[in-house]
Amino acid sequence: MDARHVRRPGDGWLHCACGREHWGLHGAAGLLLARTVATDGGAPRVEVVLQHRAVWSHHGGTWGIPGGAIAPDETPTEGALREAQEEAGIEPADVVVRSTHVLDHGTWAYTTVLATLRPGAPGAVREADDESLEVRWVPVDEVTALPLLPAFADAWPQLRAEIEAG
Repeated sequence: MDARHVRRPGDGWLHCACGREHWGLHGAAGLLLARTVATDGGAPRVEVVLQHRAVWSHHGGTWGIPGGAIAPDETPTEGALREAQEEAGIEPADVVVRSTHVLDHGTWAYTTVLATLRPGAPGAVREADDESLEVRWVPVDEVTALPLLPAFADAWPQLRAEIEAG
């Protein structure tokens, strides 16, 4: 079996108190990585890394952030950084963690780790495994034009405000 398909501790569906099933027996986490880039003659533009999810995945074909199940020995931040490296080729050393945003259902939680690209880091991202159709930097003004993962769409206005606040 290819290493990309190996199940890890923490992988699995959890029946949540909210009445739905969620991925991650110990919760899940994702990395919302932002950077500011110069534009031709205009104001700097903020961009975030988004992942176009493989069609076979839960809510396949939608866009969200790289992430997944947290292992039993990981913090949500460690899990988000690991998942971002596995799925999008983001090097943890290139990331400066700024804050976290937690959606807590009591029996299950999803942690969005908000981060910026470390100054001088190359910022290269790629489809690093078969969970992604595409991974790319997206200007924050263009995020809602994409078909978003429903939970990410719900959280995006608050996450965007936090990113733009610095």
